[in-house]
Amino acid sequence: MKIALGADHKGFQLKSKIMPLLKKRGATVIDFGAFSESSVDYSDFALKVSEEVAAGRADKGILICWTGNGMTIAANKVKGIRAALALTSEMAQLARSHNNANVLTLSGKYTKTAELENILKKFISTEFEGGRHERRLGKIKKYEDENKC
Repeated sequence: MKIALGADHKGFQLKSKIMPLLKKRGATVIDFGAFSESSVDYSDFALKVSEEVAAGRADKGILICWTGNGMTIAANKVKGIRAALALTSEMAQLARSHNNANVLTLSGKYTKTAELENILKKFISTEFEGGRHERRLGKIKKYEDENKC
């Protein structure tokens, strides 16, 4: 599995913890930065990672900023991206199984280090259930297509 990874300056520390956990799970990681705690704009990283996933050059994306909200908002502007903020492993599992999320957003401030590995595991390993959820996602895709989102 190929994962595009990005963080702003407030997500840099958590990103540093995520890299080895992903590699331990056998993932190939494309690191888009940030590469320090120097102030940068979260939107730059959200858009790069999301475009990589939307183009099929990465299977999934992971983004980190201070709360996770900015990354989620920016990532969801890219057509075909379904970014979801997960603060627990259950949120990550449901984001995949019900929403077919292809980008996970995390909070540098609120993500508990003890929960991090389980969040990543659930996001990577959970399959989309389809069924009633597919109908709902189809409505979103139809809106994107009709409104040139």
